[in-house]
Order: sequence, then structure tokens, then C-alpha cells
Amino acid sequence: MLQASCPKLKQKAHGKWYFYFELEAGAGGKRERIRRGGFATKDDAKKKAKDLYDAASSGTDVLSDELCGDYFRRWIKAKKSLARTTRHGYQEHINLYLEPHLGHIKRRDLRVHHLDRMYDAIEKENAERILHCLRVEELTQARDAAHRDWIRAAGKREERRHARAAWLEANKALREGRRGLRKVTSAATMHRINDTLSSALTWGIKREGAFAKNWAAFVELPAVTRPKPLVWTPERVEHWKRTGEKPGPVMVWTAQQTGQFLDFIKDDRLYPLWHTFIFQGPRRGEMCALPWTEVSLTDLWLRISAQTVEVAYRTYGEAPKADSVRTVSMGLESAEVLREWKAKQQREREQWSEVGAWVESGLAFTHENGEPIHPDWVSRRFKRLVELSGLPPVRLHDARHISASLSLLAGNDIKVVQEKLGHSSRQITSDTYTSVLPELLRAEAESTLSVVPREVSYRVHQKLKIPESAFRDGLAIVYAHAASYGDRWAVGALLRHDGELLGEIRAPVRSPEQAAAAAEKWLREHCTEGSLQLVRVENLHAAVPEDQRHHLALVRFVIGRVTASDVAGWLERAQKDDGADGRQGQEAA
Repeated sequence: MLQASCPKLKQKAHGKWYFYFELEAGAGGKRERIRRGGFATKDDAKKKAKDLYDAASSGTDVLSDELCGDYFRRWIKAKKSLARTTRHGYQEHINLYLEPHLGHIKRRDLRVHHLDRMYDAIEKENAERILHCLRVEELTQARDAAHRDWIRAAGKREERRHARAAWLEANKALREGRRGLRKVTSAATMHRINDTLSSALTWGIKREGAFAKNWAAFVELPAVTRPKPLVWTPERVEHWKRTGEKPGPVMVWTAQQTGQFLDFIKDDRLYPLWHTFIFQGPRRGEMCALPWTEVSLTDLWLRISAQTVEVAYRTYGEAPKADSVRTVSMGLESAEVLREWKAKQQREREQWSEVGAWVESGLAFTHENGEPIHPDWVSRRFKRLVELSGLPPVRLHDARHISASLSLLAGNDIKVVQEKLGHSSRQITSDTYTSVLPELLRAEAESTLSVVPREVSYRVHQKLKIPESAFRDGLAIVYAHAASYGDRWAVGALLRHDGELLGEIRAPVRSPEQAAAAAEKWLREHCTEGSLQLVRVENLHAAVPEDQRHHLALVRFVIGRVTASDVAGWLERAQKDDGADGRQGQEAA
């Protein structure tokens, strides 16, 4: 045998193995013949023939010459029921990844090694993009340095001219360096690409036997760890102030920081929107689509049943997923904030209607002329307010994490938080929030609002005077009675419920908790001025009749007459008097 020395080996088909077989007649009664060739050995040809025959016998289409790229386009066009954002994501995956890497392969030939090569290529592109990002970062730093030099050269004409030219040159270099800049494809994105591919292959297998297997199920990708929220502890805040670096992608304010932010933005037009984000924890699209018809200020709830989605900055109304449709309860303060906001929106409607420019949308949160608010605008506005507040940075979506953390801090069950946020499972909520706030293990609170310390102010209506006769063994017990009237609370100090008024303040607060905080601040400042010692503070709100608790508050204070060091002794004597004084507190209530 000539074998390798055969002169005809140079011919393309010579020396190769071929096979053919016929399939059973189809619906048209015609038998199809499958023929393949070009195999180096007989065993290779036999193996391929068996694979094709088995695939054909199981219903796989082994005759089609359709390319994967054509198939992906046909698939996405046929998916009529996809949500707009889902369709946009699928189409982006096809355009950026599946078509460039798999589009040229016949779908009958697609195998898992083709997918492996695609993800290897993405990893290689990532390395190039990282280098590009580093280069752009260097150019950005050079541009900023040139700009600082230009500013410092003020008043020096020649030096300023050269500095400005250098800044313009650095700016030009940065613009050129940014060309073609693309984000790194994260592990999470690769998993989403694979999910898109899996959906496409599954559809083809079920409908027309387009693929032998769902090859996406055999791909091994880098593991994805869901980032857990981190709290802005003092140490992390200090590090951020020094370096400008965030410890993690998802950051959560403490209750104190949250209160500082709310105090800072209290005069912002959309304060009610930010208040709702923090205490009710909705998504931004849900708030942009919330109509007043789904808000009950008397029964204290709002219903999430719609959302505004953004695709290429264009907005569309869309129904949320089934798990995200929910009714969220609100507190009295939240309802009052929204009630005031609704009245303000009505005034804006009247003003803009006078010039024929009011846009009637029926939405709870709008621009001044009634136009719907774009979700991206909401995010940008929130980011700007955070920057102006001087607090460590959090994203608008982090407000959901803050809301969940505060709810847990207030003692609510994880199931309650899950339903509030619209999570599909309790496990998602638990995995995300069980280690969020350091205060969770030691805090006990009545409601989410009560754990957010707010700056309270008050005006003295009658100066506080505690008579000498009130002190017994160096201690005096003073009760602060608070009652709401209109949008304010009056707080009076007495020795007994039927005794003489010792002093009074007026506080612009909205809840019994805040009235109690104003009373404590008043008594504490009085003690500081009078060289007294505030030994003990006890909130007796539970002693107030249940049907009156929303407009009455009662706090008991133990005050030391002298500046002795034996505070422990004071406390011991105060505790011995708890029985009698507790009964007096109930009488006062």
C-alpha cells in the first residue's frame, strides 16, 4: 500500500473517510440522506455518524444549515411576551457577545467548546479593558493636575497662558484616550449572558429540535458573590475622608447618619420622596410610577403595582414581577409628610393650570408642572444631595438597604422586611441583611421611625424652675407631659399630674417619640445650665391609654440636686422609689 507516499494525497478528498445514512421518511414521505466526509480515520467517521444518527433519532434537526447568528435574531423576534427591559438585555447580549463569537457557527454544529472559547475571549478583552481604564485614569489625573496649575496661576499672565494651554492639551488627550472605552464584563454579566444563551437554546430544543443539547448548562463560569451591605462605621468614614475610597459597592448609613441626612434635606422640594425611599424601601421605578389612587393616607398604606422602566433613557410603564406587587404600610409621620406634599402638589397644579402648562398624570411624585419624573433624574438628584450633605456616599438603591436595616433595627421580623421590599424569598432578605447594622444585636425600638435620631428644636414658652422643695435626699422627680396641637406639641414639666406647671416648651415635631426627645433635650440643657445631674430618663408612653398614644406622651426624669460623684447611690435610691413613683406616673398618665 502506498499510504503516505500516495501521489494523490494532495487532492482534497483523497485519503479521507466518508459516511452517509438515510433518515426515516418525514411528514412529506421523503427520506433525507445525510452525508459527511473529510475524516482522517475510519473510527472518527463512525463516531460522527453515530452521534448524528442518535441526534436525528431523538428529534434534533441535523440537516439545517442555519447559522447561530440568524437563529438568535429569529428567536428574539419570536419572543413576544418579554418585558421591555428583559428584551433590551437579551438584545444587548446578542449584539455584543453571542453574535460576534457564535454567529458564524452552524447551529447543528454548536458545542460547549465554542462557548468556552467565547468566555475565554471575553476574559482576554477584560484584561485589555482594564489596561485601557488605567490609562484613562492616568489621563484624568493629569488633566485635573493641569487644571489646578491653571487656577494657581491666577494673576500671572504669562504663566497662566502656558498653564491653560497645558490644560487644553491634557483635556484633548483625555478625550482621545476615552474613545472605545468599555466597562469590564463582570462575572455577574457573564452569568447573565449565559442565561440569555440558555433561554435561546431551550426555546429551540423544545420547539424544533434545533440543538442537540442545551450547551449553556455545561459551561463553568467564575462564581458570583452577591455584595452584602456594609455600614458606614466611624473607622470606614475616616478612611473614606482620607482616601475617597468606598469600602464596598453597597454602603448603608447608620441610624444617626440617616437622621442627619433627613434633617439636611428637610427643605428640599422632594423631601417626601426621599423620606418614602428611606422608610418604605421602594425601588426608584416604583416611586416614579406610583399614582395617588394607590396611596391611602387614612389607612396608612401604599400599593406598589406599577413601575417606570428606562431603556436608552426612554421611559415606559411596566408591571413589576409578581413578587414585587405588594402593599406597604406607613407610619403616622410618613402619612403626615405625604399629606403635606399632596397639598403642596395641589397648589402647584393651580399655579401651572393658570398658564395652561399643568401636565395631569395622577402620579404622586412629579416635577412642579406635573410632568413624570425620570428614574435617572431621581438618582442624580439624590446623589447630589448626598454630596452636599457631607455624609459618606450611598446610592439611591442603597436607600432600600437602609430601610431594611432600620426596620430590622426596630425589631421587625425578617419576613416583614421581605414583604416590604418585595423580595421573592425570605432567604434573599436574610442573606443580605442579617449582618448589616452593628446595633441590631442590642437595639430595641418600637418602630422604624423611632430608631432614627432627628435634630429636635423647641421654643421656651415658660422658663423651667424646679423648686427646692422638690428635692429629697438630693433627688427630684419631674414629669414631662406632652400633647399635640395642630402641627406642634406642647411639653410641660410638673412634679405631680395635678401639680403646678414648672415650665413649658413648644416643639415643631410630628410624633410622641420626637416630643419625648424634645423634652429630654430641654431637661438636659436645663441641668447643664443649673449644675444639676440628669440621672435617669424613663419613657412612660406605655402607661398612656392606647387610644390616646398618638397625641400624648409622658416622660419621667430623675434629677440630682448636687454634683456628687455617687451617681450609683442616686440610682439605687431612685429604684427603691420606683413603686410609689411608678404609681404616680400612672396617675399622671
